[in-house]
Amino acid sequence: MSDIVIDRAAAPRPTPKPGILDIAPYVPGKAKVEGVENPLKLSANENILGCSPKAREAFAGAMDMLHLYPEGRANILREAIAQKYGLEPERLLFGCGSDEIFQLLNQTFLEPGDNIVQGEYGFGAYAIGARACQAEVRMAPEPNYRIDVDEMLKLVDARTRLIFIANPANPTGTWISGEEVRRLHAGLPPSVVLVLDGAYAEFARDPAYEDGAAMVREFENVVMTRTFSKLHGLAALRVGWAYMPPEMASAVDRIRLPFNVNIPAQLAAVAALGDDEFQQRSLALIEQWRPWLTQQLGGLGLEPVPSAANFVLVGFPKTPGKTAREAEAFLAARGLIVRGVGGYGLPDHLRVTIGLEEHNRAVVEALADFMQA
Repeated sequence: MSDIVIDRAAAPRPTPKPGILDIAPYVPGKAKVEGVENPLKLSANENILGCSPKAREAFAGAMDMLHLYPEGRANILREAIAQKYGLEPERLLFGCGSDEIFQLLNQTFLEPGDNIVQGEYGFGAYAIGARACQAEVRMAPEPNYRIDVDEMLKLVDARTRLIFIANPANPTGTWISGEEVRRLHAGLPPSVVLVLDGAYAEFARDPAYEDGAAMVREFENVVMTRTFSKLHGLAALRVGWAYMPPEMASAVDRIRLPFNVNIPAQLAAVAALGDDEFQQRSLALIEQWRPWLTQQLGGLGLEPVPSAANFVLVGFPKTPGKTAREAEAFLAARGLIVRGVGGYGLPDHLRVTIGLEEHNRAVVEALADFMQA
């Protein structure tokens, strides 16, 4: 943060509070390429199959309700999620995407001088919300691109209020076992909230993986978040939810803005939740092409990071002519948009969303040409 102290009362114009202008704004993945019509967007981890036909139908059916305010507590969605996953409705909280829930948690628990702990490659929204509350953000090293429990625990002190981990993680795709998550929790004071971001939880199929729902029931300081943006393909509608202890849910709900999840989004999310066939097709696609893409990228002399999500992070040489930045430009010229992750401290990597067969093959063919050029 800046050390310059400004007398805000004497300033010639309204002045943001300290720390706001030090926050680097979030930069999303590119969606367009100059000079290329209809490029293939593989930069945002969106569901390449789109969304459930039932969700589209439900969304269209909401057209006659656009003049109405949504039901404030999203009860239709609350009941659907509670029934689908066997959860207690009073422990659920809904947001305009998971991002809003992270923001609400920061607002609820952080005062100036407090701190949060996250991995060094952690999702940018955690830090943005914390710094907006004038809190410190502590980044724990991630050897081998994975959350390291011991490194995180080293950073916890009396002013730590929240620990954020995405599991599987974005942008790395790596994950830690339920045993490791529980070891992290065991090392925390009971006053620290452990937030388990499960945006990619559905794609993690290893039996050792644990999504955190059981931990929420077992402990009073664990929060699990999920989203409809990835598996369900409803990124445009911004629907996220959290499962947490009821006392915490009651506290956070007091600062949640009213009507934060709109009617079409709620109805589409309920319909998507009930479309098991679409969910299975989406998962089958990832399970078929994730290992293939990983193997092919490795065969080109690149360094793919083992992923449990719907994308693969791949490392490039530092050699001029073979760098990640040059590869990103080369792919873009062929109409293939991938995600540069230099803003996450990974300047030598690109993140590639898994697409349909022809998309994955096109990426591999283009990178083969790039590496041979």
